[in-house]
Amino acid sequence: MRSFLLALVLAIPAVAGSQIIALPRPWPCPVPPCRRGEPCTRPPCGVPFNGVARKSSDIRVNLVDRVLSYEVTETFINRGQQLGEADYMFPLPKGAALQDLKLSVNGEMVAGETMSADRARSIYEEIVRQRRDPALLEWMGYGLLRARIFPIAPGEEKKVVVRFQVVAPREGDALRVDFFRGMDGQGRTGDARDASTTFTLTYPDNSTFGTAYSPTHSLSSSNRGSERRVQVREARGEVTLLVPVRRSKEAAVSTLTNSPGNGDGFALITLSPPPMGTRVVPRDITFVIDVSGSMSGKKIVQARAAGKQVLQSLSPGDRFRLIDFSTDVRSFRDNWSSANTENIRAAERYLDALEASGSTNISGALNEALDQPVDSGRLPIILFMTDGQPTVGERDGDVIATSVARRRGNRRLFALGVGSDLNISLIEQIALQGRGTASFVRIDENVERAVAIVADRLTNPLVTDLRVHADGVRLRKMHPDGPVDIFAGEDMVLLTRYEGSGNATLRFEGMTVNGPVSWISRVNFPERSRNNPFVARLWATQRVGYLSAEKRRQGGSTEIDDEIRELGERYGIPTEFTSYLVVEPGMSPPTIRAQMGGAVITGVAAASVAPPALQAKSAAFDAAQSASVLRSARNTAVADEASAASGNAATKHAGSRTFVLRDEVWTDTHKSVGPVLKIKAYSEAYFKLLDLIPDLREPLSIAERVRISGRAMSIEIASQGVETLNGKDVTMLKENW
Repeated sequence: MRSFLLALVLAIPAVAGSQIIALPRPWPCPVPPCRRGEPCTRPPCGVPFNGVARKSSDIRVNLVDRVLSYEVTETFINRGQQLGEADYMFPLPKGAALQDLKLSVNGEMVAGETMSADRARSIYEEIVRQRRDPALLEWMGYGLLRARIFPIAPGEEKKVVVRFQVVAPREGDALRVDFFRGMDGQGRTGDARDASTTFTLTYPDNSTFGTAYSPTHSLSSSNRGSERRVQVREARGEVTLLVPVRRSKEAAVSTLTNSPGNGDGFALITLSPPPMGTRVVPRDITFVIDVSGSMSGKKIVQARAAGKQVLQSLSPGDRFRLIDFSTDVRSFRDNWSSANTENIRAAERYLDALEASGSTNISGALNEALDQPVDSGRLPIILFMTDGQPTVGERDGDVIATSVARRRGNRRLFALGVGSDLNISLIEQIALQGRGTASFVRIDENVERAVAIVADRLTNPLVTDLRVHADGVRLRKMHPDGPVDIFAGEDMVLLTRYEGSGNATLRFEGMTVNGPVSWISRVNFPERSRNNPFVARLWATQRVGYLSAEKRRQGGSTEIDDEIRELGERYGIPTEFTSYLVVEPGMSPPTIRAQMGGAVITGVAAASVAPPALQAKSAAFDAAQSASVLRSARNTAVADEASAASGNAATKHAGSRTFVLRDEVWTDTHKSVGPVLKIKAYSEAYFKLLDLIPDLREPLSIAERVRISGRAMSIEIASQGVETLNGKDVTMLKENW
């Protein structure tokens, strides 16, 4: 019978989150003998073996009442040439109660037993020398559980299941669910590209809970009987979910704050409206389609399909218009058409007959859409789709945008730009002035998908013209910065800086089908708090999108450029100033600069150098597309996707900090001042540092070589450095960090 041991002492309060850190383990002395029939390659005793890596993680969380039950299944594989040992650390959430840990032995999941820590460690080391299969779980302080598994043969997989429970912490009117992962012994994050991670939360499908929302990841959701199920398929980095706790007649308000203490704080404010009346606001939807000559081929086919998609989204009480334009402006019918089966089929036949030819009369098409009177009691919406610039009629984009702003009234106008031959500023301003959104897609992208996203936003509005006011603190640089419309299935998500601290009152005021509404919530805004660091980065993401649009509207300025650059560098956000050069293997950036006469290249590098006009056009399109995505980003996963699409792969994020790789060291982009304290990775000094400054747990988990900046000093984790902290070191950390 193979042995399996578990040792655990729960005596110190745990930190929030859950992660895995693999540590390199030296071979025992003396080196254990080989077993018959297996490769016998042994490094000298004391030499670390690092072949074990995480292959996959499956995190399942079940919410019942207020209790979260976690089941974390980790699969490890030995990709090395020698026997390996997994030495991992699991930080438990605050207040968690460990249920059990199981190890796969010969295909069976075997549980352990509890005994004294000293005895368990002694027995574990003895079994290791005998070349059997033990596993040991120990308490390491500051919430860390250490799991050791040996041996793992070359190519072999081992599976570990850890289960624990914790009372779900409350964040305002929502329950919070967290999971965080660190790095392995190779200096790689636990989210290595060749490792898959899934995170699934299930909770009751009843009136008690609202729709789960994540500020860090995009979610997919489904209902199964009496349960709701939300999932993150690639759960990289810290995962945070909020589950609104709804009351019968009140809105659910959740506020997450982050205040590093070096300026105004950051806040993410989420409002989930209470259940509303079933009366649906009838809509008047106008779909304006560009059918100029440049729309020929694939684009006109997609435009027809997009129009049909809008038609299929209509409800029986809705009305619609179809306007197509090139040199001239035409329409399906002169007046509104009811959204009945007969009219929709006739409109689909009209779309099928559209052909692309002629010039681009944008002003004429918008005038036609805005000329139709707005009837009270109905919600007027315009969806405008074009792939070009105005070439007929009014050609000045500023004049067109000003006209739209003057004549819009209470209409909502959504703009969709297709291809790169666009008046990007005009498209953005039409949407911004029209209280809608601007979306940009390339010719080879799926236009229908972009239209489907907009169509989803055009369902029944719950609250319109919603604003938030604060008494007790000052909210600054809010995004979105004006009144907000909440449609079915949506929450209000506001990102803002706050000035001041302490208890404050938030007032939400808007309009519903039943008249004006007002909701009030009491919130504490801390003077200093390092919790929720993703809030700062998510705010910066939307700030960059806003500034980029402002730059195209008003023209460039040193102040706007400097703020975009500073935000991009500090938070790793793709901007015109912070893209990264991708080069062929063997070609270093200095070599390329020399070949190009020392020029500094910004933007994403292509395989060849395009003509200047094409470069400018592509860069403008990329900037507009990125700004559009960033302005509407409701979680940091969206920003990460935009970053990856822009080639921004040379960064890593840890909370509100961004790191770039410099001379093989992941270096904090925060300004470095004062002395540098070098500490050897995984030494006594390393763990003492985590004990003194628990907030470093996440930043130091991104790699084995890290340099991070504090208030008046920096810390560098390296292969060489101090192994113990003396009194002078501790004093410096307390005074300068």
